[in-house]
Amino acid sequence: MAANAGGAPGLPTVGVEEEYLLGDALSGALVPRSRDAVAAARTLLGDAVTSELNLCQIEIGTPVCQTLDQLGDSLGQLRTQLGAACRPLGLVPMASGTHPFTRWQDQRVDRSNERYAAMEDRYQILARQQVICGFHVHVAVEDPALRIEVMNRARPWLPLFLALSANSPFWQGSDSGYASYRTQVWERWPMAGMPPAFDSVDAFDDLVSGLIRNGAIDDATHLYWYVRPSVRYPTLEFRVCDVCLEPSDAVTLAGLLRALVWMCTAASRSGPTTSAPGSIVGADYLLRSAIWRAARYGLEGVLVDPESGVAGPAQDVIRSALVRLGPGLDAHGDRATVMDGVERILTRGNGAMWQRRIGATAGAKALAAQIAARTVGQDPTPVRTSSGG
Repeated sequence: MAANAGGAPGLPTVGVEEEYLLGDALSGALVPRSRDAVAAARTLLGDAVTSELNLCQIEIGTPVCQTLDQLGDSLGQLRTQLGAACRPLGLVPMASGTHPFTRWQDQRVDRSNERYAAMEDRYQILARQQVICGFHVHVAVEDPALRIEVMNRARPWLPLFLALSANSPFWQGSDSGYASYRTQVWERWPMAGMPPAFDSVDAFDDLVSGLIRNGAIDDATHLYWYVRPSVRYPTLEFRVCDVCLEPSDAVTLAGLLRALVWMCTAASRSGPTTSAPGSIVGADYLLRSAIWRAARYGLEGVLVDPESGVAGPAQDVIRSALVRLGPGLDAHGDRATVMDGVERILTRGNGAMWQRRIGATAGAKALAAQIAARTVGQDPTPVRTSSGG
């Protein structure tokens, strides 16, 4: 993924990465067969498909996109091609942050990958438990100093994106009580969570150097923050979201994040980050609390307004924030697409709400089948009776 290649001057391009679980087509259970799936998918997707930490995971990445239409077309095609490549192997990709019933103990880390083997050796059970899938959005920000300033300003907005994307209510066959239980598993990494605010790019570089010097990380790719400066590209990488069940939801969130970057960039021209909820004393604890609330309740509780710091009903806070991000949407011609997409999520519910509805009426095995179908754009057959699992 290059940054801003061919994009309109001054307007950031966007690209996304999606992680999927890999299931057996008949049982819906996770299977450690990503090597087979990646080898088969490479014939259609090339380098756009890769392996992940655990052998029951697989990842795709879009090219750099100038418009949301391009992003939607690319994402839809990648999902369809991945499904087609997996089908002869008896496998299905599943766009869910966690699996409805499979135990992490039955999976294993891909030790053929030197990086992943080193992570398991260092983190042990923590690495083996990461049977979770996220959605990463890269927005081009060419200037390293601006990347840090935008990251500072974006932090208070991240809980809203988590609530909209939440798609992981189940863990090992039980309802976790969380809209995004993936977040709870993810935060166990020592370098995960909300990034600190930085005074400058030098302060960021000093922190990374210190962590490497102390043996905490090998390089900056091991900073598992909800948003971080990308090491590979001149982008800001947002990692707070669960993988979305529907590709249209992924496009909506990518467009909204690009608008946020545009707004934060415009605000940065007035000077360094001001004393907003993301930078006052104790901000890290306030932001951690706001993220926890979004992960726990999703769209069914209250969220913290990113500017006032006042908690309110989730849908009210999101609609208010959407209005404030309007100029950023207009700058890219994305207003109609994103506003319609957000309203669709608010009306029908996020992925976690859908999963609970299907799981309650059809059972876990049928839920796994419907997740797999929706991942590749198929309409699942309605199921009215419990099929267990």
